[in-house]
Amino acid sequence: MIEYLLTFIGIYLLCLFKFIAGPTLGAAAGYSLLEIEVVTVSGMMTSVIAFSFLGEWIKHTWVIKIRKNPKRFTSRTRQIIKVWQKFGVWGIAALTPVIFTPIGGTIIMASFGIPKRRILSSMFISAIIWAFVFGLTVHKILEFPIFRSLTGQ
Repeated sequence: MIEYLLTFIGIYLLCLFKFIAGPTLGAAAGYSLLEIEVVTVSGMMTSVIAFSFLGEWIKHTWVIKIRKNPKRFTSRTRQIIKVWQKFGVWGIAALTPVIFTPIGGTIIMASFGIPKRRILSSMFISAIIWAFVFGLTVHKILEFPIFRSLTGQ
């Protein structure tokens, strides 16, 4: 039981920073799809909650640094703005687990002035969907005979 909790906490802590760690490490640990979903979503949402409330401070700090930096728009910044203009909150939320980190997606939304409640709800829905998709995909990949022999199952 202690080993299970330590493994769960370790995966949870990694999910604070990288979403994909939950499905991949959860499957490697032998977790069910539900356990993968819980650890991945809880890790991502902890980051989202923390950085939603720190977002104003980060935005203020970054604005000061950006003003000192003569190069305001990088190619990455331009891509983020294009996604924002085309898809809004849901586009950023959908791309957070895939491209951005939970922290990065939250900071992007906070910098566009999105209310905390909307950030939390859109990120939660995105986390549930992507955790299910990634978790199911990893489980199905591990069912291939070549991978079963490598994992010893």
